[in-house]
Amino acid sequence: MKTSWRSASLVASAAAVLALTTACGQESAGSAAGSQNVGATAPAVTGGLGAGSGYGGVDASASPGAEAAGAGASAQGGTAGELAVSANAELGKILTDGNGKTLYRFDQDTAEPPKSNCAGDCATAWPPVPADGVTAGDGIDKSLLGEVTRADGSKQLTVGGWPAYYYAKDTTAGDTSGQGVGNKWFALAPDGKKAKVSALPGLSVRKDPNLGEIVVDRNGMTVYRFMKDEAWPKPVSACTGACLEKWPAVAPVGDDVKGVQKKGLMSFSRPDGVKQQTVNCWPIYTFSGDKAPGDINGQGVGGTWYAVAPNGKPVGAPKQ
Repeated sequence: MKTSWRSASLVASAAAVLALTTACGQESAGSAAGSQNVGATAPAVTGGLGAGSGYGGVDASASPGAEAAGAGASAQGGTAGELAVSANAELGKILTDGNGKTLYRFDQDTAEPPKSNCAGDCATAWPPVPADGVTAGDGIDKSLLGEVTRADGSKQLTVGGWPAYYYAKDTTAGDTSGQGVGNKWFALAPDGKKAKVSALPGLSVRKDPNLGEIVVDRNGMTVYRFMKDEAWPKPVSACTGACLEKWPAVAPVGDDVKGVQKKGLMSFSRPDGVKQQTVNCWPIYTFSGDKAPGDINGQGVGGTWYAVAPNGKPVGAPKQ
């Protein structure tokens, strides 16, 4: 009888381990847990415009003047030409110029009365949209279009009173990389208001031009993995204390996901009591150094932090 009970117990234990393996053992933990890598130093921002400036930098390796000129050029003889309403998958309806370039507004400006507070280096990163020769296309109330005289005497387009700008880092029609920069710059909606990011699932997939398909949170922020974490036989986070301040844990999202592998999609309780989401049983985080949707400043930090692929694997991490 004792032997039978012991056998049954061993079978049950094996079954439990097998269940954990099936749920969370899809990939080896890789490197053993060691000292925390806070990754306080993010990749340097190039150019003279730091992230703290609130308006985004222009790469020093390129000519800022040339980038600015390119951002403001259009088919209508150097003017914005006929404005159009363009549909954007994340932002809804936004204003674009005659070449399809996105128009933006700056929270530190004023609309009543219209005033631009973006000059110097700021105006290099965010070239003002000239008011001359602008017309209203279909779906745009022409009464909302106006102009403001800048400090240098030039005339800048206003929409609903708000001065309009391009973003030097938008290189092709339809780009919206200026959206949310510094939490002060936003694409213009046709009525002059801020274009708002459409509600995203708790986790979804974005195609990054450099990294390919990566997971983002409900705010569109890039999600990362820490190579010193563990996924088997249960999720374990090696990021605590100061590390967690730099790399906030992603909160549980339940089944509110799109395009992300559901096998191993679960949450767990950290030692500090905080519940954290996983992808394929690996704990996931965002990075405090990412200031706007689309940023990937956390990629490769310390050689231990990497964006997460839809199947939970670290994008671009060295093979172990």
